[in-house]
Amino acid sequence: MPLSYIDISIILAYVVGMIFLGFYISRKASKDLQSYFLGGNTMKWYYLGLSNASGMFDISGTMWTVSILFIYGLKSAWIPWLWPVWNQVFVFVYLAIWMRRSNTMTGAQWITFRFGDGKGARLSHIIIVTFAVVSVIGFIAYFFEGIGKFSTSILPWDLSMQIGAFHLSSERVYALILCVLTTLYTIKGGMYSVVATEVLQFFIMTICALVIGYIAYTNITAEQVSAAVPAGWKDMWFGWHLDLDWSATSMPTVNEKIASDGFGMFGLLFMMMLFKGIFASLAGPVPSYDMQRILSTRTPSDAAKMSVSTILVMYMPRYLMVAAFAVLGLVYLAPELNAMGGQIDFEKVLPLTIAKFVPVGLQGLLLAGLLASFMGTFSAFVNAAPAYIVNDIYKKYINPNASDKKYLRLSVIASCALVFVGIVFGFNAASLTKITLWITSALYGGYAAANVLKWIWWRFSGNGYFYGMLFGLIASTVKLVFFPEFVDIFVFPYILGFSFLGCIIGTYMQPLENREAVKAFYKQTRPWGFWGPIKREVLAEDPNFKPNNDFGRDMVNVFVGIVWQMAQVVIPIYFMIRENMQLLSWSIVFFACTWILKKNWWNRLKYQDEPTPSTVNVTTNQAVCAEEK
Repeated sequence: MPLSYIDISIILAYVVGMIFLGFYISRKASKDLQSYFLGGNTMKWYYLGLSNASGMFDISGTMWTVSILFIYGLKSAWIPWLWPVWNQVFVFVYLAIWMRRSNTMTGAQWITFRFGDGKGARLSHIIIVTFAVVSVIGFIAYFFEGIGKFSTSILPWDLSMQIGAFHLSSERVYALILCVLTTLYTIKGGMYSVVATEVLQFFIMTICALVIGYIAYTNITAEQVSAAVPAGWKDMWFGWHLDLDWSATSMPTVNEKIASDGFGMFGLLFMMMLFKGIFASLAGPVPSYDMQRILSTRTPSDAAKMSVSTILVMYMPRYLMVAAFAVLGLVYLAPELNAMGGQIDFEKVLPLTIAKFVPVGLQGLLLAGLLASFMGTFSAFVNAAPAYIVNDIYKKYINPNASDKKYLRLSVIASCALVFVGIVFGFNAASLTKITLWITSALYGGYAAANVLKWIWWRFSGNGYFYGMLFGLIASTVKLVFFPEFVDIFVFPYILGFSFLGCIIGTYMQPLENREAVKAFYKQTRPWGFWGPIKREVLAEDPNFKPNNDFGRDMVNVFVGIVWQMAQVVIPIYFMIRENMQLLSWSIVFFACTWILKKNWWNRLKYQDEPTPSTVNVTTNQAVCAEEK
């Protein structure tokens, strides 16, 4: 793709600026581990929300989302339920509040808070660190694959090289350069660097979304879209079968992609996504950048506000961009895609569209924004994972009395090591879809069971958590190695069931240890669930303790929140394809859900920071926040 000197200058200026910013604010991060990984719990919730939104606005995910909208039309709005995307709703409604009350630095440290420090708790601590590291390596491979594919499509230089007998394609060289540069500013500035650069990146991406949205809206008519897509493409609702036939269009090979994805039985796919989504969402955030931002907030209510702001500021700009790229590709890119023959790659719709439609000057801004989205998400993972290695392994088990300087130095080494391993895996990645489905369906299938029970069941022990996670990791790995031909989402129930079996076996292998630690967790976190015996003991010791009776309210808010989130996905798409009645209907739904959440959730957040008489281990940070109020 030929670029003007103006575009190249914008891209280079942005990359250099991000590195400079990371170095400039690095002094704030060099104080101690709390400052490096959590920003000292001093950052405003709206900055963290923008940072989190930027981290989810990644280039690999955007390329994938453009490709599924291109192929599946409005039904693609359901496919991100594979993650599921609405786990963010469970987080902002109540899980962020529960998690922030722990006052811990990482998800692994949280395990010690939940189960105490017995043998089972220590095993659980080790297994969650293992899961965190494995998942981060998987995501780094995912980003490596995506940014390499994107870069070769939009940057003009052929950087391929031969090193001995080893050939490095241009795609790999671009990915290596960008990964190294992003790692550089991330390890220098820690959480401060991540948040500062991601806030800037979010605004760049929002401008880019508006620009490409304007270009698409003014260059495409509703009639052109209708002529390019098969019957049913504009229909959001579905039956048991997908019933989307591209044979009569200019791109009949799309049918082969649908068959290879395994999504033809869309009704069954939806049932599996819903089944998996409920368990995955009840489990809470996985130990990555999302959890880190929750733990970085000042108070529990700030954690909830940060989580809801991520949805509110991200979805409409992102899906405006996604819809714009998709419709431009549908109307104008059939010759380029058909020329690929049997090797058609729908993930290249986005970069091909940029090359064909974005004018000089705007190309540089847009490409800088898309690189920003990659760098933001990549930096978030690079900053999150080393906390588990340094804080939860080295500091806890090897050298608890080392200096802060040594811990920070080891954090840098751990970041570099994880990036290296992730890149090695990225070299062997077949496609974004393959990595995405394995991470979301198989790997997280092993995570869900133990992490649902940890919140809601008093008898669940550290031993049960360890065996549940271990069984899940074994099952997901067996699936990846021995049964790669099966669609991951359909294997999820088996992995989940095997993991649940491990939970039950581990829990009843021995009596409940650390009962006092379980009581302390219940008093401080105040979850709802099956806590009968523990709740009775706590009330006997402290009659003033108020149990959490908000299960019904929380579930209503979760349902409304999921509909609210879906409205933000489809409104930009309907706007772009000129389906005005659907646009109006979903806009009414969006405002109605906003009003309900304001009355039934937001207005009650002020009570979430009030400690009960039994709250223990209140940190200095909480005391400062209370004093400020």
